[in-house]
Amino acid sequence: MTLRIDIGGLPSERLRFAASPLAELTAMLHVLAEPGHHPQLADWAGDVWTGLRPELAERLREAEFLWRSSQADFLIPARPRQTLAEELDDVDRIDDERYVTAALVTTCGSNRVHFGMPSPLTDAIARERALDLAQSRGALQEAFAERLLADPAAVRARVRDTLEQCAEAFFDTAWAGVAVRLATDLRLKNDLLKRQGIGPALASVSDAVTLAPDGDRIIVDKLQDKATTAHGTGVTFIPSVFGRPHLVAVHAPGWQPVVQYPVAEPSAAEPEPVSLEKVTLRLEALAHPVRLRLLRTLARSPQTNRELAYAWDLTPPEVSRHLAVLRRAGLLTARRDGRYVRYTLDLPALTALGSDLLGAVLR
Repeated sequence: MTLRIDIGGLPSERLRFAASPLAELTAMLHVLAEPGHHPQLADWAGDVWTGLRPELAERLREAEFLWRSSQADFLIPARPRQTLAEELDDVDRIDDERYVTAALVTTCGSNRVHFGMPSPLTDAIARERALDLAQSRGALQEAFAERLLADPAAVRARVRDTLEQCAEAFFDTAWAGVAVRLATDLRLKNDLLKRQGIGPALASVSDAVTLAPDGDRIIVDKLQDKATTAHGTGVTFIPSVFGRPHLVAVHAPGWQPVVQYPVAEPSAAEPEPVSLEKVTLRLEALAHPVRLRLLRTLARSPQTNRELAYAWDLTPPEVSRHLAVLRRAGLLTARRDGRYVRYTLDLPALTALGSDLLGAVLR
């Protein structure tokens, strides 16, 4: 599964490496919403939550669908600015249609959700469909979608005010702490781009980002099998310290392609001893392409059997069989939520597999 960005004939100056305060704030908000994805930042997240005013903490929870499982496109700027205020001003210039569409896609939580014409802002049927999709994700998502569709201006103003409060509460301090690291990474990337060309520059971004052999496409290893073009707009690469291990890509129609990539080093943790039999079981579970797709979906957010079946055009019994294999391998956890069972990827177990394999072989 890949994202393909067409750059055929694109002038070299249209490929940009730049830091974005808003994109880094979005990465921080994701850490606060999904600390399990970022164990190396657990202490930071705990300290921030402890210091937040109750009102701001509640605001973050009510709007977390904009950055929890995936990030709304308007939070990853195509043209980064020097300050957060300047980037928020740019967001204010986006029309309601694009803003609401981007917000609904993340709120409804499906890579197969598309809101085109007619618009849910003006068409009753499209509006009900959007609300049904949000309701299937939970009461909080439904309430947020209702407010967004009823009064986009009010929600937009509240989201901006929330982000500005985050700047005062924790972002400004954290941004000052990572700015030098981001600037250093940008100097390296831009020097590679200038002296050696796009291929080496992309290779330094991530193993998941490559240049196609014909040189006309950037290939990004992502969950979605999508294609977009950088013609007329270019493509922007944004480094992130708080974003590790995620590689975020903006690719929706009408949006300039943007890739936010991690620059922080992974933390070195001592692996727990695991038997060779357990390692073999996990490798066999991961060998099946369908199970690998299910795991990549679950890495973004907890899902029910039916949600996974819908996302990949499978039957619920098929999904159940694959989930059973993954659970026996210790790669999933399950939690009952009313009449539903939500499955979650066991990130520590998956992360440790590489060191577990080496340790099992050498023991």
